[in-house]
Amino acid sequence: MMIRRKKKVDPFVQFLEQKPTVSIKDREAGLDYLVSFMHLIRPRTGKPGEAVENFGKALHVLYEHPAVLNGLRVSILAQLINSNLLPLLTESGITVSRGAGRELYARLKHKFLPALQDPNDFLYVLDRLFYRKDDYEWVEEIGHHRWVQFFDAIGFSFEGRAPVITQQALTALQILSAGVAQLGWESAVVRNAPFKHPQADNPFAEQQYLVYELKELLLNNGSREKLHPLLERIKAVFAEGMQVIQHIRDQTAERGASLSQTFILFQLEQKLDRMQLVLDIVDLDEKMDTSRLASLFIKAIRNENRKNSLWEFLSQTTGYLAYQIAEHKGKKGNKYITSSPLEYWQMIVSAMWGGFIVCFVAIVKILLGKVHMAPFWHGFAYSINYSLGFVVIEETKSTLATKQPAFTASAVASSLDTRKGDNTPNLYNLAVTVSKVSRSQIASFVGNLIVVFPGTFLLAWLYDICFGVPLVAGEKAVKLLEAQHPWHSFSLLYACNTGVFLFLSGIIAGYVQNKVNYGRVGRRLAEHPFLRQYTSRKRLQRIANYLDAHAGGLAGNISLGFFLGFATTAGDLFGIGFDIRHITIAAANTSIGLYGVGWNNVSFSYMAVVVSGVLGIGFLNFLVSFSLAFIVAVRSRGIKLRDYPEFLGILWKYFRSRPLDFFRPRRRLDIQ
Repeated sequence: MMIRRKKKVDPFVQFLEQKPTVSIKDREAGLDYLVSFMHLIRPRTGKPGEAVENFGKALHVLYEHPAVLNGLRVSILAQLINSNLLPLLTESGITVSRGAGRELYARLKHKFLPALQDPNDFLYVLDRLFYRKDDYEWVEEIGHHRWVQFFDAIGFSFEGRAPVITQQALTALQILSAGVAQLGWESAVVRNAPFKHPQADNPFAEQQYLVYELKELLLNNGSREKLHPLLERIKAVFAEGMQVIQHIRDQTAERGASLSQTFILFQLEQKLDRMQLVLDIVDLDEKMDTSRLASLFIKAIRNENRKNSLWEFLSQTTGYLAYQIAEHKGKKGNKYITSSPLEYWQMIVSAMWGGFIVCFVAIVKILLGKVHMAPFWHGFAYSINYSLGFVVIEETKSTLATKQPAFTASAVASSLDTRKGDNTPNLYNLAVTVSKVSRSQIASFVGNLIVVFPGTFLLAWLYDICFGVPLVAGEKAVKLLEAQHPWHSFSLLYACNTGVFLFLSGIIAGYVQNKVNYGRVGRRLAEHPFLRQYTSRKRLQRIANYLDAHAGGLAGNISLGFFLGFATTAGDLFGIGFDIRHITIAAANTSIGLYGVGWNNVSFSYMAVVVSGVLGIGFLNFLVSFSLAFIVAVRSRGIKLRDYPEFLGILWKYFRSRPLDFFRPRRRLDIQ
């Protein structure tokens, strides 16, 4: 007996054969129709790439079968007319206004006992359509422009057909308007905005009066002649509000920002953007901004799928302040990126001075190791030594190669930040920026190492001449060389630890500088009533100016010094193999160990491997620090690297055509 295999039925064909009819009054039937249609697009588990293909087929069905298009349009309108739209329009996808602690507690509570949802709420419809917790992933993968095509095909028009929708939209507009007006009077906004007279110039307050005027006009069936100029005025005020937000953000590099201020600015931006969409619904014309509608749709689905996610909230919340910190680091990072041959050679000279200072730091560290003291005090002494060395490098405007990545990563990420304009980033210019970062980093490494290797060897020789004994000798000298060997030790792993510490010190530097700027610490110090009695105004002002300019640098250098100084002590304390390897310190220790062992007692091949280990340490210092800083900078700006898959191809093409640009600057030819 032969068993016939069941023929696989195309779900699209099956959907068309059913030909269900939908009434605008039957909300439940319309919802079932939408669920069936979305089921056609939803990819199978483990195959997210199917979503784009399925979406293309679904869009083709809409264009080829007017009955399906009409059924879909009627089904969506049935949900909009018979649902409460206010939560969707006023809350979904907008930053919470309550405190971080309260929001975290609410999400944790709803993890165990989900909140009761009103079936009349439109968000209930979204939960029915996108019931899987990972549905937002394939919705986002389909992409904004494809969803715009979808909504263009539907062809929404609310003019005269759905007064219930426009009435709810008008109520939502009033709620959003009141929220914007309240936030617009916060001191964090008024104090930093370019208002000459906040009572008269504040667009966040003005828009509320205009929205009320719009409400009165619509309720009294006002004429289009009066409506059009009012709508234009409201849109102009919205644009003014966005300009004020951008102005405040532009000032954060000098004035700093608090988490509270950052929350307020994001809420204002989101509410104003949402008001633009709602205004589209109530303006009584047949045009609909489907781009804004698609953005709301995608955000609402993500928000519903992730509404109880603790990680989502923590990532979003910390990202707000991280954005301001990354902005500060990005500004500073520009000074570490060279463009011309002159800047390139200045970087090398600056790095040579930095290497010269590290020579003394390494010698002092060895001397401190000879002093008998408790492990904690050894770690403390090492930390003070490193911190003083890093601070001297900062104060003399010298360069330490490993300090660059935390700042240059933010500068690179800043060039991808589309918040600063509507245009897409120029990926070719970004590739040029990467080449500049590469050669600048190489220049600083070269400048450090060409001084550290011979300079520390010379100091070890002078110590031997002056005191009659080598700085280190015998087994201790061999251990210094072995500690840098790439496979006789864990030096490369320890180099990754250093990369993490370099990244953390950069975060601390940005955070402290931001707090000093925002808190007006320098100005408050200069006006301190007690200090002014015992210190001249001129000296106090100098101290205040110094703190304003260097507080972040001091905090970053001191924290890095203590991270590196206490690393070995922490490893010994907890009984784990934890240590650090910093390229310049490793290079200095290699020179000291080589002098202690003697040229004639070590083979050239062995030293070549040790030196390659030092270079590997430097590469991992850079790679880990840069990667972590770049990830934070990118995430804090809301940038998705998958939106730019072509960048690696552009970068490779640029490298193939101009490989030397990644190692040294190109000479500019004078045009005759």
